[in-house]
Amino acid sequence: MAHLSLLIPSGTQQDAMRIVTVILAVLLQPSLAHGGPLPAGALADYQLGGGYPPPAGVTVVVRDSTDQPAPGYFSICYVNGFQTQPGVDWPVDLLVPGPGGAPLADPGWPDEFLLDISTDEGRAANLDLVLPAIRACADKGFDAIEFDNLDSYTRAEGRLSLDDALSFASLLVSAARGLGLASGQKNTPELGRRGRDEVGFGFTMVEECHRWGECAAYTDIYGAGQVLGIEYADDLRGSFADACADPDRPASLILRDRELAPAGAAGHVFGACAPRR
Repeated sequence: MAHLSLLIPSGTQQDAMRIVTVILAVLLQPSLAHGGPLPAGALADYQLGGGYPPPAGVTVVVRDSTDQPAPGYFSICYVNGFQTQPGVDWPVDLLVPGPGGAPLADPGWPDEFLLDISTDEGRAANLDLVLPAIRACADKGFDAIEFDNLDSYTRAEGRLSLDDALSFASLLVSAARGLGLASGQKNTPELGRRGRDEVGFGFTMVEECHRWGECAAYTDIYGAGQVLGIEYADDLRGSFADACADPDRPASLILRDRELAPAGAAGHVFGACAPRR
């Protein structure tokens, strides 16, 4: 990297530090000028069920924060940023309370509880508890993070808002950026351009965008090359060939089994759309 000379006008030390802070923020912001952080022609495999040698043609691999990055691939680290991981202890007062006072669980994942990010204090306290996973991603050598369950506010029975999610996402992205990691938006088409422009997401990881007719909500904002799409074999709209023919689809669109089983395990499914010319 070329050396950067800073010409700081005379003034107080506080003024000088403010200038340096602004410059560093610009330098560390994930750049979208070249299309985003994902490598050109990216094709991703989603390996949350356990790592295995990526299929031919794959250049991007997503694995859990408890796993290791795939050597020689652009590696994305999965972090459950807005809900608890199954079996992980979490202070009850930092979780969204349900109608009876017990922590509110995700209906689809009843062993995951929604983080209460409705206040500045709650966001700060929950960030402290998510930070170890973010640091683990950086220490292991991952290139980027996807923060899952950004849309938890839609399951919070009115106790969380979209703005709460955006505020907490900004804290997560800032923490990741400070450790040299790009961050990806996970699902949540309701964000529109706010995820990119306000939070600082550089790419997106989206599930079933063809199934629900949502692909353009991501590719129109980030560009098809900065959206990694996954369709699931148990709930396709038409066929996977239909998904691949969708003009709004991500450039990287794969077919996986719902359980994301490793290669060689029962039920494993992997397919990929041909590269767009």
